[in-house]
Amino acid sequence: MEPVLLWLRRDLRVGDNPALAAAAKTGRPVIPVVIRPAPDDIGGASAWWRGRSLRALRTSLRKLGSDVVLRTGEPLSILTGLAAETSAVEVHFNRTLEPEATKTDIALLSSMPKHGAIAVDHPANRLHEPWRLKTGTGGSFKVFTPFWRRLAESYRPPAALPTPRKLRAPDAWPESEAIEKWQVTASWSTGFAAEWKPGEAGAAARLTHLLDIVPQYSETRDRPDWEGTSRLSPHLAWGEISVHDIWRRLGERHGEAALPFLRQLGWRDFNSHLLYHFPKLPKEAWAAKFRGFPFLPHGKGLQAWQRGLTGYPIVDAGMRQLWATGWMHNRVRMIAASFLVKDQLIDWRRGEAWFWDTLVDADRAQNAGNWQWVAGSGADAAPYFRIFNPVTQSRKFDPEGAYIRRWVPELAMLDTKAIHAPWEAAPLDLDAAGIVLGKNYPQPILAHDEARQRALAAYEKIR
Repeated sequence: MEPVLLWLRRDLRVGDNPALAAAAKTGRPVIPVVIRPAPDDIGGASAWWRGRSLRALRTSLRKLGSDVVLRTGEPLSILTGLAAETSAVEVHFNRTLEPEATKTDIALLSSMPKHGAIAVDHPANRLHEPWRLKTGTGGSFKVFTPFWRRLAESYRPPAALPTPRKLRAPDAWPESEAIEKWQVTASWSTGFAAEWKPGEAGAAARLTHLLDIVPQYSETRDRPDWEGTSRLSPHLAWGEISVHDIWRRLGERHGEAALPFLRQLGWRDFNSHLLYHFPKLPKEAWAAKFRGFPFLPHGKGLQAWQRGLTGYPIVDAGMRQLWATGWMHNRVRMIAASFLVKDQLIDWRRGEAWFWDTLVDADRAQNAGNWQWVAGSGADAAPYFRIFNPVTQSRKFDPEGAYIRRWVPELAMLDTKAIHAPWEAAPLDLDAAGIVLGKNYPQPILAHDEARQRALAAYEKIR
């Protein structure tokens, strides 16, 4: 019997997977395929995650009597070639909302009949399809609050799709690359394994944690010194869990008390909505007036920020957490991003590129949308005059300095009052803590108050 191809991308799960469920429902042999573009289009941290997630996926597929075929190259060419090689009659895949990948999806849908097969696309792992949710005048949303209101009113999680008990295997498997060749370890990612468990089982464990903390989520989510967030973002980025399943589980257990977290899923959809309607989002300011913003040369300031050596402890803690774990607490992401773009006036695209390479949860829409939000150039962005004071933020959200002590251990012996701004500490206190500013911890690379005034002046020029 002729098989069907199942093209998997950022949907590396067997549960509640539209394309997989549809492929299984045909009753035909199913050949799961994962394709790595050449050159690869993801960062080092994401490549680390993908390799481990594929191992978990292969284990799950083998339990169903199946396997996965790995190929590197141009997706359309590989899929049409595999269809011809295996005499496949259908290709099932879940849609993507990334601009270049969407072009491939469209080309696949139109070209596959020429090769004796049909391509069938299924919904992406989002709450809504961006072309269906519209404003009252028929346009796309540009402000989050009305977007969220409309989404929350109209969205109802679909029934969970069944996980097949078995996937029928083909008579002969196409040649596959060795999965070992997909196990990428970036120079900085040696500590990731202790922090993360890629795959569906890891995602399920994070969801269990979320179910326990949701009643306190509004209070805990901004505290980097607490385990108050879901840490589901990389699992969602790689489709190891269905966003609909998260909504269903939270709603069933917590009802309206889950809304603060569900709103975060809405923000995720909002960024995808923006990317779909403005494909240049990762490379160009959404707001036209920001396209001539007078950014400064990045120089040593960018390097200090990347290495966590700015002299501002909360910024440095976040950047070091990112380097060590491939993830950074969301509140600290905002503080660190504001420091780069507004205090240093460094182009937000420099920060976006760094996060793209170092985040295990790197996602085109979220990365670009969130950076533009901080920069003030995006849709529904933070006001241009909202410039985070890193010391004030640190004292508010890491009041005991526990987060700083963990990630900036050279400051660990400073008392709580001094740890947020060590340059203000008394010389005797610095000496007692073993700190020599400028030697074992840097002096601040700039004065925030002066940088704030400089940023306000720059933003005023483009108003």
